[in-house]
Amino acid sequence: MKVKIEIDPCLQEEEIIIRCRQMGEPIVKLQSLIMENSSGDKCIVLKQGDTEFYFSVDKIYFFETAGKNVQAHTKDRLFETEYKLYELEEMLPGYFMRISKSTIVNMNVVYSITRNLTASSLVEFMDCNKKVYVSRSYYKALIERLNEKRRRI
Repeated sequence: MKVKIEIDPCLQEEEIIIRCRQMGEPIVKLQSLIMENSSGDKCIVLKQGDTEFYFSVDKIYFFETAGKNVQAHTKDRLFETEYKLYELEEMLPGYFMRISKSTIVNMNVVYSITRNLTASSLVEFMDCNKKVYVSRSYYKALIERLNEKRRRI
């Protein structure tokens, strides 16, 4: 693997480009590592009625669709966001992951996963009674990502 750094004083924001022949596990790990370390203290605008709140993404446990809206869940509150799930997937730090068609979770606050071989598995969060389900097609990827985080500790 070759590493190259180009300095461009005209850039308004830092940019990292990864060029690869194919998307494999080492590239995905590198992308996650870069995103986690460069996330800083990202904020997102969330709404409750006519009031806008500015939250650090670290405080968000998960996002889920509810009808045509996307809701953001914190430890004890519920907000709405104007973003679609696919937009959130692109902008959130690497410790967020889609776990079903309708849910993206913050892996830093996942407390437990109760596996169900015939249906979706139950995901529970630290210090919170909220629960979501990881679909069977996303289960293996979630477990791998959580185990990867555990190995780095």
